[in-house]
Order: sequence, then C-alpha cells, then structure tokens
Amino acid sequence: MKVSNLVVKCLEAEGVRYVFGVPGEETEDLLFSLEESKQIRFVATRLELGASFMADVYGRVTGKAGVCLSTLGPGATNLITGTADAHLDKSPLVAITGQGSSARTHKESHQNLDIVSMFRPITKWNASIQNPNAVTEVIRKAFKLAEMEKPGATHFELPEDIAKMQCGLLPIQPIRIRRAAPDYKAMDIAFGLLKNAKTPIVLAGNGAIRKMASKHLREFVAQTDIPVISTFMGKGAISDKDDHSLFALGLQTRDYGMHALDKADLVISIGYDIAEYDPQFWNPDKDKKIIHIDFQPAEVYEYYQPEVEIISDVSAALWSLNNMVADEKLTFDKNWYQPLRRKIIEDFESYRLNDGDDFTVPGALHIIREIMNPGDILISDVGSHKMWIGRNYPVYEPNSVIISNGLASMGIALPGGIAAKLALPDKQVATVMGDGGFLMNSQEIETAARIGVGYAIIVFNDNDYGLISWKQTGHTGKSFGTRLTNPDFKKYAESFGIKGYAPKTLAELKDDLREAITSEELCLVEITIQPKVNYELTEKLKRDLSGEFKI
Repeated sequence: MKVSNLVVKCLEAEGVRYVFGVPGEETEDLLFSLEESKQIRFVATRLELGASFMADVYGRVTGKAGVCLSTLGPGATNLITGTADAHLDKSPLVAITGQGSSARTHKESHQNLDIVSMFRPITKWNASIQNPNAVTEVIRKAFKLAEMEKPGATHFELPEDIAKMQCGLLPIQPIRIRRAAPDYKAMDIAFGLLKNAKTPIVLAGNGAIRKMASKHLREFVAQTDIPVISTFMGKGAISDKDDHSLFALGLQTRDYGMHALDKADLVISIGYDIAEYDPQFWNPDKDKKIIHIDFQPAEVYEYYQPEVEIISDVSAALWSLNNMVADEKLTFDKNWYQPLRRKIIEDFESYRLNDGDDFTVPGALHIIREIMNPGDILISDVGSHKMWIGRNYPVYEPNSVIISNGLASMGIALPGGIAAKLALPDKQVATVMGDGGFLMNSQEIETAARIGVGYAIIVFNDNDYGLISWKQTGHTGKSFGTRLTNPDFKKYAESFGIKGYAPKTLAELKDDLREAITSEELCLVEITIQPKVNYELTEKLKRDLSGEFKI
C-alpha cells in the first residue's frame, strides 16, 4: 500500500471525519489519497490559521482529536497559533505537515524549516516520519496522546518522498483506555478536610466539563449544598440556573464572586488549570486550604499549594466522594452564599437594554441567551466581549460555550463556528467576536459558504481593540495604538453572498438576532456598541468591593 493511502486508512481507523487545511505541493499524494476516502472530508480553508482553529474547536466540542493539515514552511508555521491554543486550552488536536524530500532536509533548501523543533514546545508529542514502517505507530501515538487526559495537541510531519513509498502495514486499531481510580488514602484526607470545613466552595475548571465530570459534580453539590464558581472555561460544569452556582471568575480584578472565595475555608478545585485564571487573584495571601482533584498533579506554584492532591479520573474521584458524602449525610448551610448569588443575578439584570439605549455587549448577550437553547453552542472570540461572555452569559450545559482562555487567541470564533456546526449539525451555533478578531479570519466566511454550513456571525463593533483600551485606560487613564477603521460589515457579508444585518433600534436588534440564530443560515450581524459600559463596570466594582457590599 502507498504510504499516503496508509496514512488515510490510519486516520479512518481513528474515526476522523474532517481534515481542515490548505493544499500544498508537498502534500499532493496525501490529498489525492484523502479524495478517495468515503469517510473523511477534506475542508480547504483560506488560511492554515483558520484550519488549526477549526481542528481546535472540533476537538473541544467532540472530545475527539480535530485534524489540520498544511504543507511545509510557511504553511506549517501558520498552524502554530491554533495548535498552541489547543495545547493550553486542553483540546485534542493532531496537526499534520508536509515536508520536502528527506534527501534535502539535512541542508538549506527551499521552504525547509525544522518544523518538528518549532512544534515541540506547543505539543504533547511530535515526530517526523522518516521510514514507511513507522507510519502506523506514529499516527496511533499522535491520536492516543492527543486524546488522553489531559488532552492537547500532537503533530507529525510527512516528507513528500516517504508519502510516495510502499508499505505492507495495516492501521493499529485504537483501544479504549481506562483512566486511573483515586487513591483511597488521598480520598480519606480530602474527606476529612471537607468534614471539618464550614464554608467550602468548588472551583470548577476546564477539566470539570470533560469525561462525565459535570454529571458527578452536579450530584455532589445537590447532596452537599456546596457552591460552585467556575473559570471561564469551566462554565456549564453545573447549570447557572442551579442555586448552587456563583457563576464565573475571569476578570483580572476583584468581582462579586471573589467574596465567596474570600469567605471560603476550603477550596475544592476540580479540573482547574492555573493557566485559565491565576490563583494569585483568589489566594493572594497563599493561605487557602485546597483540595486538588484533577487528571494530573498540580503545578508547583507558591499561590497554589494543595493540602492533598487526588490524581485520577475526575469523574471517578467525584463518584467516590459522593458515596462518602452519602454515607455520612454530609451537608452545609447555603445561607452564607445565597445573598451573593442574588447580588450577581441582580447585577446581570441591570444590563438589559431599554428602548433608546446605546447597544452594549452585556445588553445584547441577554437577547442572545434568550434565543439560544440550553445545549446550543456559543463560541467567543477574544476581546472585551469575551470578558462579558465569561462574566454575564449564563450557561446551562457543559461545553456549550467555547472560550479560548489558556492562550486567548484572537480570530478563533469565526472558523471555530465551521467546526462546531460540522460536528454538531443539530445545534444552533453563534460565534461572537469584536471587529478586531473578525478581520483576523473573516476570509473563512468563504469557506463556510462554499461547504454549506449555516451559523450566526455576530460582530461587536467599537472600531477599537477594546480590551486593550479598557486595560490601558485602567492602568494609565488613556489608551494608545488601539483605534481602528472598518469596512461596511453588512456589505462585506453580502459580498460573500450571505445575508448581513446592521440593526439600529432595540426592536431591530431583537428581530435580527432571532432570525440570524434560528434560521441556521450563514449570516452576519454587526452590532455597533458603546464601550463606556466597560469603564463603568471597573468603577462599579471598585466602589462595591471597597467594603460597601458584604455577604
């Protein structure tokens, strides 16, 4: 069998349905082999960056590795940002890059770069296939490591001469791997800490929405009445309709939820990566008692020193903890955090738009949330709107809001919408971005239109890199280098053959968003926003958290 055909057979054995990428000379054999596959669809993108973001989001929403493909040199370097995003956001991704003939890679030659070395810091593992007999092991290892907890990115390189060779191997079939059970001594220590606590709180991170962890976490809080506060990437671990939810932390300043962490005498961190939200914000005095429950040991960090680490399958640890709680009928008083939950909800409600109001991100989010079903998918780009989505957008199901928060990559949302809709065609998908992030990958509108996927592209336009302005102004009282000019977004959308909306009144905003989201047709809604709400939030939190508000 030709090696390029064998590669495709191996991808089929791994359950791959889509390969996102840009064609190149050095991947010609592989592309024609993909053409013959009845299982895998090659999605040609307009930039390798978009392809890597598509693979990244596909991995996030399915738990199966998304696959992206590029040629050598500049094609491969364009995959780096999305691969790095998957690395820090714990998304399973396999990147495949072509390479020149192995006869010339030892010397300076056209487009030849050491791609394996470039990918090493941003992958769990990567390799160059230098022998046809290594193909099956390399690909099985790439997928195995990408999908193992904690998931992440892997990469392999296929030189063009190797792709043409013959090989007599067959794909190695995947075998389900059972994750480790929790250590009983660690569980006993953790339960002892829990029994001695008065005001414990759960900090739910990215790992709390994977591998059934959410199901068992919901059972845990229902039994114990312990509150849950999540990171932006842990949103949905429990439903924000549940009165145990204290919503999410993510602002790099004190927000209302910080009161609960201040008052907590025990923090049970579940699937929490410190890259999501630095613990120095919630443990500044380094004195919090912490139980660490995760698939891997805690990072060594002076602001995060757990009393005990339960290193195992997170859902298994929670299942075991639930049994211990049930045996002793352990429960806690809810009254210490319920006033805080009411305060947070009251704050959210204050942002509803009225006729004549300037449009704002939090005001528009109220409308979007009312339109979308609990399990529908919202994908957030990076910018000031991300802070509002993380803070103000209630989430009811795990993995129904995708936020890049480890690497925090601008430009992820629009191409990510393509992957989400392909992976979950029965869900409504809305992608939310600022004008800055939109124009970083707006070319992928053509990809979405060409392959026939329908979702809403929502662009908040303030003609600015708004998050940077917000931060600069907070630090110095002014901003610099952030102002932008933009095209007519409605006409821009129409130039791709899709419908564009530019609402001017509250009634139009509601009608346009409802039509855009529920039609499940590819369309764009431009919402011109006033950023003053960002600065008002900063001042409000300074005022309210200076001592006037207590729980």
